[in-house]
Amino acid sequence: MARSSRTNKSVNFEKSLGDLESIIEKMEGDQLNLDEALKHFEAGVILAKQCQSTLTEAEQKVSLLIEKANQDIEFHTLPPTE
Repeated sequence: MARSSRTNKSVNFEKSLGDLESIIEKMEGDQLNLDEALKHFEAGVILAKQCQSTLTEAEQKVSLLIEKANQDIEFHTLPPTE
């Protein structure tokens, strides 16, 4: 994966998370009518799914990297020390 692609995913995740936090703040206030609250809720659900998907993908990559690192390690028995 190219470096810019990883950077874009990180930026997109950070932006999505920030947008989600903003939506939560708006919904916690008492300023929204029902229609606005529903629109914000829907947008929040979409953002939450995007963030979860990105986190799941990152978790899978970390697991694969750890598995590969464990496969590349060769263990040798050391001779006993006197």
